[in-house]
Amino acid sequence: QVQLVESGGGLVQAGGSLRLSCAASGRTFSSYTLGWFRQAPGKEREFVAGISWSGGNTYYADSVKGRFTISRDNAKNTVYLQMNSLKPEDTAVYACAARRHGYVYVAATEYYYWGQGTQVTVSS
Repeated sequence: QVQLVESGGGLVQAGGSLRLSCAASGRTFSSYTLGWFRQAPGKEREFVAGISWSGGNTYYADSVKGRFTISRDNAKNTVYLQMNSLKPEDTAVYACAARRHGYVYVAATEYYYWGQGTQVTVSS
């Protein structure tokens, strides 16, 4: 079992940056594949970025490729999402998710553990 707590959300102007963090409990963090998802009002939840349990593989949604970077620090049991060049359409609640081993999946149903989420609002 792992518990996830996100932080780092907030209000930022278009073109600005934010770094989200997701702190995990548990002693086996390094064995979990992690993902970031987001959900805007009236829209379905969508995959943003993912990182394999080894950190060797990352995957991004086309909409954020080149602007967002996912990374992990297993010593701190934390996964990060660095978001640059933010756009109003990036406004959403961002949540991290985890699954034991496996690939980086884009389907939310492949992840077993979820955080509560953190709000990101980008003003134009």
